[in-house]
Amino acid sequence: MLDWDDLRTFLMIARHRTLSAAARAMQVQQPTMGRRLEALEQRAGATLLQKTPTGYVLTPAGEAVFSTVERIEAETQTVERLIAGKDLRLEGTVRLTTVETLAAEVLSPILAAFRLDHPAVQVEIVAATRSLSLTKREADVALRIAPFSQPDLVARKVGEMAYGLYASADYLARHDAPDWDRGAKGHSVILTEPDLLETPEMRWLQTLAPDASVSVVSNSRLIQRAAAREGMGLACLARYLGDGDRGLVRLQVAGKMEPVRDLWLGLHADMRHMPRIRIFVDALQDGLKRAAGRLRPPP
Repeated sequence: MLDWDDLRTFLMIARHRTLSAAARAMQVQQPTMGRRLEALEQRAGATLLQKTPTGYVLTPAGEAVFSTVERIEAETQTVERLIAGKDLRLEGTVRLTTVETLAAEVLSPILAAFRLDHPAVQVEIVAATRSLSLTKREADVALRIAPFSQPDLVARKVGEMAYGLYASADYLARHDAPDWDRGAKGHSVILTEPDLLETPEMRWLQTLAPDASVSVVSNSRLIQRAAAREGMGLACLARYLGDGDRGLVRLQVAGKMEPVRDLWLGLHADMRHMPRIRIFVDALQDGLKRAAGRLRPPP
């Protein structure tokens, strides 16, 4: 009889190519991964993964069973969600994934009020740089600034988030206000890493200031705000992040509409009737409705 943990070990090593990366994904020790793979191959009577200088690769036998094991994984996750969805207790853990700055600046008072009302529910907040999978139960609830595309999720728009352009008073004293007709020539901009340059707010900044030099690149909005506060250039930030910072001045851009992005709340359909998930989602929606004026202040 093949063991599911061993089969999952096979999947993780095949996907991550190394024992160490697969062990981190499964939150076990690296020697455990090696022992499980060896046990699986002994039971199966075949070598499923071949170690090469660049990592593990599937053997013909491994290729033959890989898609079947992936289907077993998907069915196992479905069973886990269905069982979890029948949990009627108003206690336990709710795992939320969202943007770090949104959690820190906007959600904190909402979550604090939720905990006062429901002290038996523990909230885990994961500010991941990648989108965690609700289907694989990497998170129970997700709050994102991009629409959900998976068909098995329940998602709804729960707000709008405006962006603005900011610089420090010291920077503006040294460089004067940007001349947008000249592409902000002579100025510096603070950008995100290349994989996020196509977001609406980064495209807007680059359109406004095509002739500006780049002073700082960071995937952290908090670092971008800090760099702008220290006079390193112009930064495009969410209004909730920039408006309340006394070290920053919001620049008016006549005739150029500031970007607005939608906020989306999503969860797996199998989980939506679980009481602790339902009350948590309701609390998030109510709190975000009250925070609407901060998320999208008047122009």
